[in-house]
Amino acid sequence: MNIFVGNLSKEVTDDDLQSLFSEFGQVKSVKVIRDMFSGESKGFGFVEMPGLSESQKAMTELNTKEVKGKKLVINEARPRNDNRRSGGRGGNSRGGGRNNNRGGGGRRGW
Repeated sequence: MNIFVGNLSKEVTDDDLQSLFSEFGQVKSVKVIRDMFSGESKGFGFVEMPGLSESQKAMTELNTKEVKGKKLVINEARPRNDNRRSGGRGGNSRGGGRNNNRGGGGRRGW
């Protein structure tokens, strides 16, 4: 099961999450999400545990547990959406399209 871990302190590392979750069973992978430029934690991460019962016990026991000054928020992770960067407006940051009624142009001489 893939587990979302939110409200992480900036100081929490992959190793911290690994040791925290391994108390409940086998941990397949751990990843604290970091800013690609600064390397600073974005305050959330993911833990993957192969055992369903261990995963559920870890989620129940660790939700709201205080780690490095902040209470964890733990949920089952939603499946990844491959359209993460679409921006919601069809990818055109100006909000218009070809027919944006700003005058001028059209097709020129083709």
